[in-house]
Amino acid sequence: MESTKSKPRDATGSDLSEQIKAATKDIHVRAENTQLMLNYQKGQITQTQYKLLLCSLYEIYRALEEELDRNTDHPAVQPIYFPQELARLESLELDLEHFFGPHWRKRVTVPAATHRYTQRLREIGKNSPDLLVAHAYTRYLGDLSGGQVLGKITQKSLGLSGNKGVLFFSFPGVTSPNRFKQLYRSRMNSIELTEQQRWEVLDEATRAFEFNIEVSDKGNDAATKTESKTFSSSPVLQFALGVGITLATVGMGVYAF
Repeated sequence: MESTKSKPRDATGSDLSEQIKAATKDIHVRAENTQLMLNYQKGQITQTQYKLLLCSLYEIYRALEEELDRNTDHPAVQPIYFPQELARLESLELDLEHFFGPHWRKRVTVPAATHRYTQRLREIGKNSPDLLVAHAYTRYLGDLSGGQVLGKITQKSLGLSGNKGVLFFSFPGVTSPNRFKQLYRSRMNSIELTEQQRWEVLDEATRAFEFNIEVSDKGNDAATKTESKTFSSSPVLQFALGVGITLATVGMGVYAF
């Protein structure tokens, strides 16, 4: 996957959060306009698509949160490490169990596009933990910003009641999303990076969008094919995971910071 190397005019004259926003401006527009993203914003999300979404999110957050946990003492990770407030893995597990039952793990197959995304997270967690900042920022703050709206869209589209199946969109540890986002940005902007490291973080933020778009394209095809089949007809149901609709949270959230 090729990454975008364009740089903002001044890498040292503004905060890292503002630099990420500037560096990802163009690709953000692309992410907003994937077909699956547009369908979701229109309230046309189907149960098949949502199940694929949950599986995709689980794989991505499992990799991201395990790498953050492993690097809690790293000077770039420690300031933005908020497991009590932001961790998504437990909520995703409960949502998956709601839809697929206690043995949902055995019914999941991950496609190549999702493998590439999670492998990148593992790679940087091992070799360049400072780059985890880019993925954590775009994922967590995007989900926090768009979660309430997307949760309601999902409930209405699928006829869900209460919070069953939509726990992912809830952040009970965050009493004020706006104040928390301010705190998060402030912590992230305090991270000390060399100029080269800063360029690498900005480039990684663009790569995060690229990964999501790539998997979205694959996920859209997979969801279309799966829609034509009955979920319960196979004794071992295999899911072609696509991050797909997760772009909705990034697209709706990242510029709402």
